Amino acid sequence: MANSNYNDVFTVTLESRTKALADNVSKNNALLSRLKEKGNLRPVSGGSKILEELEYGEGDMVWYSGYDSISYTPKQLFSAAEYALKLCAVPVAVSGEELLINSGDEQVMDLLEKRIANAEKTMCNQMSAAIYGDGTGSSGKAIGGLALLVADDPTSGTVGGINRATTGNEFWRNQALGVDITASNIREKMNSVYMNCCRGNDKPDLIVCDDTLYTLYESTLSDLQRFSNPKIADAGFTSLKFKGADVIFDGGQGGNCPAKHMYFLNTDYIYLRSHKDRNMKVIGGERMAVNQDALYKIIGWAGNMTMSNAAVQGVLVDTTSSEA
Repeated sequence: MANSNYNDVFTVTLESRTKALADNVSKNNALLSRLKEKGNLRPVSGGSKILEELEYGEGDMVWYSGYDSISYTPKQLFSAAEYALKLCAVPVAVSGEELLINSGDEQVMDLLEKRIANAEKTMCNQMSAAIYGDGTGSSGKAIGGLALLVADDPTSGTVGGINRATTGNEFWRNQALGVDITASNIREKMNSVYMNCCRGNDKPDLIVCDDTLYTLYESTLSDLQRFSNPKIADAGFTSLKFKGADVIFDGGQGGNCPAKHMYFLNTDYIYLRSHKDRNMKVIGGERMAVNQDALYKIIGWAGNMTMSNAAVQGVLVDTTSSEA
């Protein structure tokens, strides 16, 4: 094969670049960047399911005096949500003809670098889009993102193996408010969702919006109210503040937040769980095309997006008709 001499170069170049790919993916998205900051990009060591322990019950406390009996009734205080392991891959290929045309060490390295850089960009952008999905993409093979975990209708559907419609599973429902939103009421509606997401010291720390709602909220602020988080700004994301939470838009060209949505997230309980052996890594060994003059490598990832507390998450949806 005309390109066989470049196989080792291709492999070494790709593997050296993919070491930083997982880090680049998290930097490409404000939510993933926050999860990384909190240590919530947690690895999975194996198994067909990803488990998240849930603490949803309370024990008994009894007021008593003197020799009153203090009884104990066993209760189920803990459970677990289970999430399927999802897989994705980005192929990187270069033909022998392309290598011949770009012959010479510098030209070959430049060609390989460009192909690998494109694969990295593809992985970053597609993962950033997937975290907003409902898990039905690619015939159910995609990860379940915010549209599943923090649903517009939290009283239906199954998340992590737990049916939200079932009586007794109310603890597994996120907060949701669908209403016509205007500049005159957006802060009131945001406040309503925010308060419903608070529980003791637990409160939303990140609010992710589409362009429309971000712009609407920003229009209600005076210059003196436009506080932002220096860490978020240094990471390249534009943010505002609402009751201490960072308000970020994921819009513009290539933005992925669903239209007219504003997610109120407590990122202490949201995770991206990647398999330790498949976290943006080259899959397998040598891959030479059997009947083609081409080099072929695959960058792969396996895992899922998970959640361990739904009640402290929320979503505000603008139901205003586009024809209004």
